[in-house]
Amino acid sequence: MTVQVGAPAPDFTLPGTEGSPESHREHTLSEYRGQPVVLAFYPGDNTPVCTRQLTTYTAEIDAFREVDARVLAISPQTIESHDAFAAAQGGFAFPLLSDVDRSVGRTYGILGPVGFYRRSIFVVDGEGIVRYAHRAVAGLSFRPTSEVVAAVAAAR
Repeated sequence: MTVQVGAPAPDFTLPGTEGSPESHREHTLSEYRGQPVVLAFYPGDNTPVCTRQLTTYTAEIDAFREVDARVLAISPQTIESHDAFAAAQGGFAFPLLSDVDRSVGRTYGILGPVGFYRRSIFVVDGEGIVRYAHRAVAGLSFRPTSEVVAAVAAAR
Protein backbone atom coordinates (compact mmCIF):
# COMPACT_ATOMS: atom_id res chain seq x y z
CA MET A 1 0.00 0.00 0.00
CA THR A 2 1.32 3.43 -0.88
CA VAL A 3 1.26 6.49 1.34
CA GLN A 4 -1.73 8.73 0.64
CA VAL A 5 -2.48 12.39 1.35
CA GLY A 6 -4.32 12.67 4.66
CA ALA A 7 -2.68 9.56 6.12
CA PRO A 8 0.03 9.48 8.79
CA ALA A 9 3.52 9.57 7.29
CA PRO A 10 5.30 6.29 8.06
CA ASP A 11 8.16 6.97 10.44
CA PHE A 12 11.66 5.92 9.44
CA THR A 13 15.25 6.18 10.57
CA LEU A 14 18.00 6.51 7.97
CA PRO A 15 21.68 7.39 8.06
CA GLY A 16 22.34 10.87 6.75
CA THR A 17 25.07 13.37 6.07
CA GLU A 18 25.44 17.12 5.81
CA GLY A 19 28.34 16.44 3.45
CA SER A 20 31.21 15.26 5.65
CA PRO A 21 32.02 12.19 7.75
CA GLU A 22 31.84 14.35 10.90
CA SER A 23 28.18 15.13 10.15
CA HIS A 24 27.05 11.52 9.75
CA ARG A 25 24.10 10.68 12.00
CA GLU A 26 20.78 8.88 12.03
CA HIS A 27 17.75 10.96 11.05
CA THR A 28 14.28 9.89 12.20
CA LEU A 29 11.23 11.51 10.62
CA SER A 30 9.45 11.83 13.96
CA GLU A 31 12.31 13.91 15.43
CA TYR A 32 11.04 16.77 13.25
CA ARG A 33 7.48 16.69 14.68
CA GLY A 34 6.12 20.14 15.31
CA GLN A 35 7.33 21.53 11.99
CA PRO A 36 6.59 20.65 8.38
CA VAL A 37 9.00 18.35 6.58
CA VAL A 38 9.59 18.10 2.83
CA LEU A 39 10.72 14.62 1.81
CA ALA A 40 12.50 14.91 -1.54
CA PHE A 41 13.08 11.42 -2.94
CA TYR A 42 15.57 11.53 -5.82
CA PRO A 43 16.95 8.72 -8.02
CA GLY A 44 20.68 9.31 -7.86
CA ASP A 45 23.69 11.34 -6.83
CA ASN A 46 25.59 13.15 -9.58
CA THR A 47 22.86 12.78 -12.19
CA PRO A 48 21.80 15.84 -14.20
CA VAL A 49 18.19 16.35 -13.03
CA CYS A 50 18.89 15.36 -9.42
CA THR A 51 21.84 17.72 -9.27
CA ARG A 52 19.72 20.56 -10.69
CA GLN A 53 16.89 19.80 -8.25
CA LEU A 54 19.03 19.74 -5.11
CA THR A 55 21.14 22.75 -6.08
CA THR A 56 17.92 24.68 -6.84
CA TYR A 57 16.39 23.76 -3.47
CA THR A 58 19.66 24.79 -1.79
CA ALA A 59 19.75 28.13 -3.63
CA GLU A 60 16.12 28.72 -2.66
CA ILE A 61 16.36 27.37 0.92
CA ASP A 62 15.14 30.68 2.37
CA ALA A 63 11.72 30.05 0.80
CA PHE A 64 11.52 26.75 2.73
CA ARG A 65 12.72 28.47 5.91
CA GLU A 66 10.03 31.15 5.57
CA VAL A 67 7.39 28.43 6.07
CA ASP A 68 9.52 26.72 8.78
CA ALA A 69 9.96 23.60 6.63
CA ARG A 70 12.80 21.11 6.98
CA VAL A 71 13.99 19.48 3.77
CA LEU A 72 15.27 15.90 3.81
CA ALA A 73 16.64 14.55 0.51
CA ILE A 74 16.54 10.76 0.23
CA SER A 75 18.07 8.41 -2.34
CA PRO A 76 19.36 4.84 -2.44
CA GLN A 77 23.08 5.71 -2.63
CA THR A 78 25.52 5.23 0.26
CA ILE A 79 26.53 7.92 2.74
CA GLU A 80 29.98 7.97 1.11
CA SER A 81 28.38 8.65 -2.28
CA HIS A 82 26.31 11.45 -0.69
CA ASP A 83 29.46 12.99 0.84
CA ALA A 84 31.20 13.01 -2.57
CA PHE A 85 28.08 14.41 -4.27
CA ALA A 86 27.76 17.20 -1.70
CA ALA A 87 31.46 18.01 -1.97
CA ALA A 88 31.26 18.20 -5.78
CA GLN A 89 28.34 20.66 -5.52
CA GLY A 90 29.75 22.84 -2.76
CA GLY A 91 27.35 21.40 -0.18
CA PHE A 92 23.58 21.33 0.20
CA ALA A 93 21.38 23.23 2.67
CA PHE A 94 19.82 20.02 4.03
CA PRO A 95 20.88 16.48 4.87
CA LEU A 96 21.11 13.69 2.29
CA LEU A 97 19.70 10.45 3.65
CA SER A 98 20.71 7.00 2.49
CA ASP A 99 17.99 4.37 1.79
CA VAL A 100 20.35 1.70 0.42
CA ASP A 101 17.87 -1.18 0.78
CA ARG A 102 15.07 1.04 -0.64
CA SER A 103 12.79 0.13 2.29
CA VAL A 104 11.63 3.72 2.82
CA GLY A 105 11.11 4.18 -0.92
CA ARG A 106 9.04 1.00 -0.96
CA THR A 107 6.97 2.15 2.04
CA TYR A 108 6.24 5.51 0.38
CA GLY A 109 5.37 3.83 -2.94
CA ILE A 110 7.95 5.64 -5.04
CA LEU A 111 9.78 2.67 -6.58
CA GLY A 112 9.40 2.21 -10.32
CA PRO A 113 8.80 -1.14 -12.05
CA VAL A 114 12.43 -2.28 -11.81
CA GLY A 115 13.04 -0.93 -8.31
CA PHE A 116 14.49 2.46 -9.23
CA TYR A 117 13.48 5.52 -7.23
CA ARG A 118 10.95 7.80 -8.93
CA ARG A 119 11.52 11.49 -8.23
CA SER A 120 8.88 12.26 -5.60
CA ILE A 121 7.97 14.94 -3.06
CA PHE A 122 5.94 14.55 0.12
CA VAL A 123 4.97 17.34 2.51
CA VAL A 124 4.42 16.10 6.05
CA ASP A 125 2.79 18.57 8.45
CA GLY A 126 3.87 19.20 12.03
CA GLU A 127 1.49 16.51 13.27
CA GLY A 128 3.04 13.87 11.00
CA ILE A 129 0.24 13.78 8.39
CA VAL A 130 1.02 13.69 4.66
CA ARG A 131 -0.50 16.85 3.14
CA TYR A 132 0.98 16.71 -0.38
CA ALA A 133 2.37 13.91 -2.52
CA HIS A 134 3.80 13.99 -6.02
CA ARG A 135 5.31 10.89 -7.63
CA ALA A 136 6.92 11.52 -11.00
CA VAL A 137 6.39 9.05 -13.81
CA ALA A 138 9.36 9.96 -16.01
CA GLY A 139 11.37 12.08 -13.59
CA LEU A 140 12.91 14.38 -16.19
CA SER A 141 11.82 17.43 -14.23
CA PHE A 142 11.19 18.27 -10.60
CA ARG A 143 8.59 20.20 -8.60
CA PRO A 144 9.58 23.86 -8.40
CA THR A 145 10.35 25.34 -5.00
CA SER A 146 7.34 27.69 -5.25
CA GLU A 147 4.95 24.73 -5.66
CA VAL A 148 6.45 22.79 -2.75
CA VAL A 149 6.50 25.87 -0.49
CA ALA A 150 2.85 26.58 -1.40
CA ALA A 151 2.00 22.99 -0.40
CA VAL A 152 3.75 23.51 2.94
CA ALA A 153 1.89 26.79 3.51
CA ALA A 154 -1.44 25.11 2.65
CA ALA A 155 -0.67 22.31 5.14
CA ARG A 156 -0.47 24.72 8.07
